[in-house]
Amino acid sequence: MTVAYDGGAEFNDGSWSAASPVPFWLDRPERPAALPALAGSVRCDLAVVGGGFSGLWTALRAKERDPGREVVLLEGKRIGWAASGRNGGFCEASLTHGLDNGLERYPDEIATLQRLGRENLDELVDTVARHGIACDLERSGELSVATEPWQVEALAAHAALARKHGESVELLDGAATRGILDSPTYLGGLLDRQGCVMLDPARLAWGLRDACLRLGVRIHEHSRVLTMTRDEAGMSLGTSGGRLGADRVALGTNVFRPLLRRVRPRIVPVYDYVLVTEPVPDELLTELGWQGRYGVGDSGNQFHYYRLTADNRILWGGYDAIYHFGGRVSHAHDQRPATFRRLAEQFFTTFPQLTGLRFSHAWGGAIDTCTRFCAFFGTAHRGRVAYAAGYTGLGVGASRFGADVMLDLLAGTPTERTELRMVRHRPTPFPPEPLRYTGIQLTRASLARADRNGGRRNLWLRTLDRFGLGFDS
Repeated sequence: MTVAYDGGAEFNDGSWSAASPVPFWLDRPERPAALPALAGSVRCDLAVVGGGFSGLWTALRAKERDPGREVVLLEGKRIGWAASGRNGGFCEASLTHGLDNGLERYPDEIATLQRLGRENLDELVDTVARHGIACDLERSGELSVATEPWQVEALAAHAALARKHGESVELLDGAATRGILDSPTYLGGLLDRQGCVMLDPARLAWGLRDACLRLGVRIHEHSRVLTMTRDEAGMSLGTSGGRLGADRVALGTNVFRPLLRRVRPRIVPVYDYVLVTEPVPDELLTELGWQGRYGVGDSGNQFHYYRLTADNRILWGGYDAIYHFGGRVSHAHDQRPATFRRLAEQFFTTFPQLTGLRFSHAWGGAIDTCTRFCAFFGTAHRGRVAYAAGYTGLGVGASRFGADVMLDLLAGTPTERTELRMVRHRPTPFPPEPLRYTGIQLTRASLARADRNGGRRNLWLRTLDRFGLGFDS
């Protein structure tokens, strides 16, 4: 099938139709063998639910803080199989989904949040080196590009704001941006060399798993927690094969149905989709440039993120953020041909010199988002249970900070982290269905309209802005 695309040339639908539906990062022979499921009755000091970044960082940090603490991690399927193993591998310093969002919500704390974010990223890089985790980590930085005139103005405004708050960024004109990475669509750019590192997310998850095991964490895969109740000794977690008793529990369940009712209305599952090319031939890579191997994101409301992998494939994702009525998370939603077709068209519009290149992998999956676009935290069962959720696509780095927040909350001793308004307050819940679905679809349509209309936000978006609400991926 051949279809017209924005650049005016023709696009061959076959570029992605034979792609593997498995996430590229997880499609590796070195993926570790599964660990045994929980069986029988076991007790521990700290139970961690979830084997993604949030749970892995919590387990690791718990043992680093107190090597004598008995820690058990329960994962419903495999370590890193969900959002932690299928994201783009952008690991950002921001804890607030960007400076603008942080300033809007926490103006009095933004300096502290920015500092804590930088410290967290530095400590993450140090942890990867200290534990010998081979995850192709590169302190390459990130390039934001403008593809419309209104986005050039927005990047200039953001550059001024970033410098005011101590960030080192470089504002680039169109020619300088195309000198770094050559696309006829680029009108300008903003380069941040310090605030983002690129890595292989699956290998990071597997490396954290191995580090946890070496420190004495017990990990059980295929051990989905079905029940969580209080008992005389603390908390009790039930799986299909056993029961785990724990003095304290940390929940890192991301988008999956929370074990706490109070968390459920504050998150919705959003489906994000990704394509990965076959390796780009050297001569084409030279033609592109891609100096510095920066991670790249464009500046629309519906945006793309893209990067080079270690073997010089291009990962290209984003744009669509799909919510299904009722918020049901289903493997059936992981493949969406209409979105893959749209992403492929947009890829070849951005890089027409790569026409003829094929995509080797095409996948999707759910992430959790909340109305404030960044993580929220809390406790339950009289402080015996802590949770972190709502990372909205920027959890690769921020989940390490969230792990420390949960451990602080469980310890019950105030810290700089627990005194933050970001930690003390929860986001506004989403409304029930059908209002939730209707509102999200109206927001998606309004964001697309704003992209077509010079970034101008309609009454619906301005109302959401006024009340600090929204929908994002």
